[in-house]
Amino acid sequence: MKKKLFTAMGLMTGTSMDGLDLSIISSDGYDEFSNILDDYYEYDKNLQDHLIQIRDLVLTKNDLLQNSEKLRELERDLTLFHGDAINQSLKKFKNPIDLIGFHGQTIYHNPHEKITNQLGDGKLLSQIVKKKVIYDFRQADIQNNGQGAPLTPIFHHILSKKINQNFNMKFPIGFLNIGGIANVTKVINDSNNFQNNLYAFDIGPGNCLIDEWVRNNSNKKLDKNGDLSKVGKVDQFILNQAIDNFKINSYSQSLDIKNFDVSFVRGLSLEDGCATITDFTAYLIAEGLKHINQKNSITFLLCGGGRKNSNLINRIKNYISNENNIALEIIDNYNLNGDYIESQAFAFLAIRSFLNLPISFSTTTGCKEFTVGGKLVENF
Repeated sequence: MKKKLFTAMGLMTGTSMDGLDLSIISSDGYDEFSNILDDYYEYDKNLQDHLIQIRDLVLTKNDLLQNSEKLRELERDLTLFHGDAINQSLKKFKNPIDLIGFHGQTIYHNPHEKITNQLGDGKLLSQIVKKKVIYDFRQADIQNNGQGAPLTPIFHHILSKKINQNFNMKFPIGFLNIGGIANVTKVINDSNNFQNNLYAFDIGPGNCLIDEWVRNNSNKKLDKNGDLSKVGKVDQFILNQAIDNFKINSYSQSLDIKNFDVSFVRGLSLEDGCATITDFTAYLIAEGLKHINQKNSITFLLCGGGRKNSNLINRIKNYISNENNIALEIIDNYNLNGDYIESQAFAFLAIRSFLNLPISFSTTTGCKEFTVGGKLVENF
């Protein structure tokens, strides 16, 4: 019997805090998936500055309490921004939307304390846009002893099946998402036994250190295409010290950009600091790829903004050059837009949550048992 197809919108704001990715998809929450629309809405400078300021202020759970009023005001502003973006996109897409998956903007994430804070008022958003909204995707996983991240692997699974069928790519198939944090997924085969088929974890910084260094030392927001790091020179002594001082002994913990800082390159020029940070980032990502794939030949499909940093990608390839069983390709070569995989994913997660289907597993987030995440609100 054919399953009902839902039309869902996914909203994703990453750790780079530059804007909102919005996608509309059609899916049954199981095996059927098609992409309908992708949009990007850049934060205005005032909103972005306030988000970065509050994120830098909130370093502990006590900081959440001490800044609660500021957080409430900012959450309202952020939710209104999302509502405006949704209404703009709905003018382009005239058909009904069944669900909206609302990720929100992560401000504080600490699974050990069972706290994850994504700014975004689901009730207000539902009231503004007159749609069912599913939000707060991470909390249930954390309460179930999971890390609350990464949540995209279940969506990577459906993409891997499409890529296998349409392009004859052999399993296992990998996904390397380089956002603010880099995370990796390995899909063993096309089976729907997710517990033994999906493996995922965070592996290190993605763009977060590079972006922070560039923002702090220039009037730019990022190292576009890796142009700054290409002309800089890696300080090998500082790089080796950073690698020695930051060891990831276990990939069982999710990562936050607050786990890292750029102080180790203090005193270097803009370009040399950028080159050294890029190499450090590439090293950690390469180590994570080696860890998740110890035997099989596998292609990792690159998603997220970091895939556009050609110098970062080349440095990763250099660090895995002796690994003959690992290949890297951009996901865009497979009729998918690597900028919108996560926003599409949260549309898909909203459908699964609505159907009371699990979105995380012990092999993806470390939760005790598979977990249905997300809260449904219908406030209109």
